[in-house]
Amino acid sequence: MPTTPADKPGPKAGDGVAVIDRACAILFAFRPDDDALTLAELAARTGLYKSTLLRLAGALIQHRLLLRRDDGRYQLGPSTFMLGAVYQRSLNLGDILVPLMRELAEISGESVSFYVRDDGVRVCLHRVDSTHAVRYHVREGDVLPLESGSGGMALLAFGGKPGEVFEQIREDFYYVSMGERDRETAGVSMPVFGVRQTLRGVITLAGPSSRIDQAFVANNLDALFDCAARATDALGGDARALRAAQRRVADVQAR
Repeated sequence: MPTTPADKPGPKAGDGVAVIDRACAILFAFRPDDDALTLAELAARTGLYKSTLLRLAGALIQHRLLLRRDDGRYQLGPSTFMLGAVYQRSLNLGDILVPLMRELAEISGESVSFYVRDDGVRVCLHRVDSTHAVRYHVREGDVLPLESGSGGMALLAFGGKPGEVFEQIREDFYYVSMGERDRETAGVSMPVFGVRQTLRGVITLAGPSSRIDQAFVANNLDALFDCAARATDALGGDARALRAAQRRVADVQAR
């Protein structure tokens, strides 16, 4: 009996998923500082055979997700920018940050704020209060100085301000303030990045100095790193440097 098209086995669902996984592996092989990659570099980074890469690259080029230069190297295509722009327009900063800030507040038991820089000051854009009766009181929209407090110092550091203290903040990826702005309060702040590693603001975990001490910081630094890294990922940034700093801190604490 002749085989009809209906009788022929179709492609397995898993095959399509595998193709998508491999195509995504090619796109995500590009790093923020890459201009273009050779076929050999793509093969090394993805673990795919060159024949598979060539086949998938052809499909990605057709959809303008990938471009092939005259010298044979590959670069990301204009459709990736279009998709990124659509994603950026759809973002509501609060929808991403506030749930993560709530998690951090629940883990730490203290208040969490998100500050952005506005010329020579910082503004509290989002806030999740602790449940303590005695707490660090800041409201959304409050304006605070840049030159003091962990939030201001972190904004200055990751805004590129020169100086030894700011170099150290950039190396550590966080800054602890104990009574700098107000002797009754203390806090620790960490940056959040967006597309092209643009500084979007800083997340600050703060409270009364009677509760926020070095032991508190040590116990909650990992949760703060996790919050900042997840926010960075969601906003289109690269959280690898944050994760690397998080591992360095964990190694130090484990000694």
